[in-house]
Amino acid sequence: MDENLMMIWQKCLQFMRDNLNAAEDNSDLKKLEKSFDLLFDKVQPISLVDNNLTLMVPSDFYKEYIEDNYLSLLSAALKKNIGKGVKLWYSVMENKPSGLEKPVTMNMKGKTVPTPKMQETMPQGFSSNIVNPFVVPGIKKVNIDSNLKADFSFDNYVEGESNKFASTVARSIAKRPGATAFNPLFLYGGYGVGKTHLGQAVGLEVKSQFPDKVVLYLSSEKFIQQFISAAKAHKQTEFANFYQMVDVLIIDDIQFLSGKSATQDSFFHIFDYLHQNGKQIILTSDKAPVDIMDIQDRIVSRFKWGLSAEIKSPDLDTRRKIIVDKLSRDGIVLTEDMLDFLAAEAKTNVRELIGVINSVIAYSTIYKSDLSLELLKETINKIAANQKKIINIPYIQEVVCEYFGIKREQLLSKTRKREIALPRQLAMYFAKEFTNATFTKIGEEMGGKDHSTVMYACDTIKDVSKIDKEVKKYVKELTEKIKH
Repeated sequence: MDENLMMIWQKCLQFMRDNLNAAEDNSDLKKLEKSFDLLFDKVQPISLVDNNLTLMVPSDFYKEYIEDNYLSLLSAALKKNIGKGVKLWYSVMENKPSGLEKPVTMNMKGKTVPTPKMQETMPQGFSSNIVNPFVVPGIKKVNIDSNLKADFSFDNYVEGESNKFASTVARSIAKRPGATAFNPLFLYGGYGVGKTHLGQAVGLEVKSQFPDKVVLYLSSEKFIQQFISAAKAHKQTEFANFYQMVDVLIIDDIQFLSGKSATQDSFFHIFDYLHQNGKQIILTSDKAPVDIMDIQDRIVSRFKWGLSAEIKSPDLDTRRKIIVDKLSRDGIVLTEDMLDFLAAEAKTNVRELIGVINSVIAYSTIYKSDLSLELLKETINKIAANQKKIINIPYIQEVVCEYFGIKREQLLSKTRKREIALPRQLAMYFAKEFTNATFTKIGEEMGGKDHSTVMYACDTIKDVSKIDKEVKKYVKELTEKIKH
């Protein structure tokens, strides 16, 4: 700690002791002094930068007690020993996350002192794409790239029975971010059904209606990478500081926090801070909160604080609307039978549907052909031929790992933890279902397992899926993913 800062702080404490309210007798005064010493003995100054003083306190209670009982006296002490215009901040120490050397701290400004001026540009060493998302002490806001795509607006979002409820809620949030009962908004559903589009649409609308609000969209993978970098540099506090500035935080594929306990600890504290301060949180996942494996119960409980909304694969009518909307923006008109054909062909998700449409447009443009039903059929057949995947064991492992948010090394390891053992058994089961590999070959590909282990895994999944709804759901959804 800076010796000069400690010397200044000791002078402030002495000034405060000397000016404690006089009691009627010495015993009362001694009690007052004892209470003062017990309180401030656990308070330490940790930085003084540009007249911004940050005090480390053990908990919110200490911060609130100082603000309620000693703020005027403390302000006088700071003015005498540091000068006018001192801005007071508190760094509230939380529980120490496992695997980290230092406790996580959550910075809060004093409620009765002037707020530091808004930073108009990114500080030196920062980049707009949040590669290094750290904030220097005393800076509350910075201009950041929200990472939002203009195409993902509400205007371009087609509503149908599969997404109407989620869309209605999202539009409500965009009008009053952080002020509705839908905080957090947890959007979940299969691959390519429009979760990301809807989450970003909220962000775009908020930026349009409230330009001063800080909106940030990122994937959970990016969040994890940033936290790891911060932990290695012992900058967990700066990492938390950055995310505390955000007014609307949108994180995609939150299920990939599964198994990452230290990152979950940091996310938990960031979530709590944002929620308590009326900031909007939007999360997307391919699973409902209760179906995400190996994630802390306290985090799952917070996912349920607001609203969980499922987005399903679009039905025929919605797929038809999406086609009309997409093509009309490109100045293309199709006949009714062509629209019906396209809508019937792309059954899985919105992303696949858009891909088919773009391919048809490109084919027509390149070959300068008029769009016809025959051309559509020919194009889609070519797309299907080009995109056909060879289903082999590595591909199945990749799909299973992505679905459960685990690494391939974990899948092939010897651990018997359920969050790894179940995905491993499923991978073995699908390897037998979708390939011609022998039990011995599958065992070799699954980290050198014995053929009897593979046989047992296949029999277990077959039997359990008949009586366990969760496993039955895994088998159904993974079967669709592997096929497509």
